[in-house]
Amino acid sequence: MTHARRNPFPDTDKDRHYIWNMLVDRDILAFCEADWSSVDSDFVKEGFMGIDAGKRSNPDSWRLSFPNLKTYQDEWSRQAQAFQAEEWGEDPIEALFRTTTLRDIDIQGDSALVHKKFDGQISRKNGTSDRLNWQTLYRCQKINGQWKIAGFTGYLPYPLGHPTVPEQVIEEPKGAGQHVTAGPYSPVLHVRPGELVVISGQASIAMDGTIVGDTIEEQARVTLENCRNQLSTGGCTLDDVFKVNVYLTDLDMWPRFNEVYKTFFNAPLPARTAVGTALLEGLQVEIEMWAVRRS
Repeated sequence: MTHARRNPFPDTDKDRHYIWNMLVDRDILAFCEADWSSVDSDFVKEGFMGIDAGKRSNPDSWRLSFPNLKTYQDEWSRQAQAFQAEEWGEDPIEALFRTTTLRDIDIQGDSALVHKKFDGQISRKNGTSDRLNWQTLYRCQKINGQWKIAGFTGYLPYPLGHPTVPEQVIEEPKGAGQHVTAGPYSPVLHVRPGELVVISGQASIAMDGTIVGDTIEEQARVTLENCRNQLSTGGCTLDDVFKVNVYLTDLDMWPRFNEVYKTFFNAPLPARTAVGTALLEGLQVEIEMWAVRRS
């Protein structure tokens, strides 16, 4: 075991020693192997709830992204598979241990509040790097003598404090309106100055270059997930997007596309433009996005 993987709690501190192994050692190994089954028993099935702070200090912007364990499992698995598909320039397991810190565990009886922090970079083979910089508060419970994860508030800024950019950097001006047939987008957005993150057009293409999906619904979903993954490398989420350009090979697919699109965004919805055009063979949709980084 390397120094980065050494449990900071001695065997005599059984509760904290176990919790560290559960939330660091076991979690990292399962994530890198995209193996949910090895951590499934670590969670409370009934009443589990996960809150996504979106790396923002203001609780008004936090979202109940995971109202139950199944929704969290699906997102965990998606992220793990995307992480596994990356070509890293170093051992990703050792890198995750290096960038993870868990030293504060508050225990009262059979309840615990656990502070887990991520701070550092993981190098990619192409010379770029992925920046990890957030913290998560876990709620744990001891059930029948075994500690389990009952919920969390994750993607909190690290360190907490006043961001350099105002929290509410994207908003729809009062009085803005549009025609009754308008789709899921804002007609006008006010965006305060900040760091911009712009992604090139994304499509329903897997990491090996193959096209995924035969229907517009399938391609829309994979394309938007690819957009979300690209934004995350720049420190943004879909909530930070203020402008979207959509390119469709057939505008008759627009209503079906919108049904998928609107499930990915919260208010205020990004401003948006749609264009009918030819795309590379096999592709039905391409999407590009502009976002503002909040901290």
